[in-house]
Amino acid sequence: MRPSPKLLLTLLLALPVWRPAPVDAHSSERWVGTWATAVVERAPAPPRPSQADAPRPQGPPPVSLNDVTLRQIVRTSVGGDRVRVVFSNTYGRTPLRIAAAHVALRSKDATLAPGSGRRLTFGGLAETTIAAGAVVVSDAAALKVPALTDLAVDLYLPGDSIAATSPITTHNGARQTNYLSTAGNHAGVADFPVATTTAAWFFLSRVEVTSPSAAGAVVTLGDSITDGYNSTPDRNSRWPDHLAARLLGPKNRMALGVLNVGIDGNKVTMDGLGVSALARLDRDVLVQTGVTYVVVLEGINDVGLARGGPRATAPQLIAAHRQLIARAHARGLTIYAGTLLPFEGTTIPDYFTPEGEATRNAVNQWIRTSREYDGVIDFEAALRDPKQPARLLAEYDSGDHLHPSDAGYAAMAAAIDLKLFKNAARPR
Repeated sequence: MRPSPKLLLTLLLALPVWRPAPVDAHSSERWVGTWATAVVERAPAPPRPSQADAPRPQGPPPVSLNDVTLRQIVRTSVGGDRVRVVFSNTYGRTPLRIAAAHVALRSKDATLAPGSGRRLTFGGLAETTIAAGAVVVSDAAALKVPALTDLAVDLYLPGDSIAATSPITTHNGARQTNYLSTAGNHAGVADFPVATTTAAWFFLSRVEVTSPSAAGAVVTLGDSITDGYNSTPDRNSRWPDHLAARLLGPKNRMALGVLNVGIDGNKVTMDGLGVSALARLDRDVLVQTGVTYVVVLEGINDVGLARGGPRATAPQLIAAHRQLIARAHARGLTIYAGTLLPFEGTTIPDYFTPEGEATRNAVNQWIRTSREYDGVIDFEAALRDPKQPARLLAEYDSGDHLHPSDAGYAAMAAAIDLKLFKNAARPR
């Protein structure tokens, strides 16, 4: 028996009406990285007296983060209309609780620019717990972020790291004064109650902004020379800083983020201070939001920093660089290489050898002539002493005959042909 037309109409009217899902007004926003760092493992705080002594990893002294607020200063590259922050527990073996987080424009030292503060939330919640080995991305905050300015990122850590045995996720070579508070939650407090300072970043991975005009981001993958070793603290004098200033300055106005993922002591072929460039490429480069270009300056520590182990040969280094190229190209990225700087006379014991110099020259010759990279930045030619090509020019030498001075880092950035970035693709 067929139902009557009246019954069918009644049944149809009883069905729920389908409506399209509401459109997110921000769903088409273009996010791009404006600042980033590469994280490493740092020892946890010393054990309590009742605990047995245990060997600790080499590196900076342990720190205690117990019921403390961190105010950490980062320098933006490209600007944007909204901001979000990525926090990292990459090396933690236990969950990390962040009980409050905040972002603002910095006025001076540890003080905030009036009216610029924004609370950071996580899925709408005021706090979050980051699983061991994981990262967390904050919700977007409505804060207009200028290019080439200082942001203050606060996070309140209520846990007791003295009792913890988990390593801390950090970047030790910040070359930036950051601030630890007196006890308690001081996230967003304009006049921050400073108890002490630190030259490291903790649990920070990157900062991203919405920037409709941004053409993408340049990620600089390197060792201590990219990290800015021996540059003046708090001056933003690393060569990637100078590159950002050139790209975004009034003369060029190229809207590209510059993301510095250099690590002191880093190597390409093997772990050094931090895992090798090959091991961290995905996490530190390929995952960056809006990445379009990669600049690689790596290999001098493979040549000189043996620490009792084998020194890499030129064929080994070249093979490793080919891996970087292949993996970047597989993601559609443009990848450039910088030539390795001179290092004869370095004050680091047993670092320079004639064999290492031959390896450096062979790798540089391959970088310049093979055409396997998409382009070459000849840092060596810009900084070497013409009369002693195996040495840095004195005015560009920080004094250890390996790392550039502030003037040397500026000269490195000046040696980069900005036409390399003229055809920036839209971020992925």
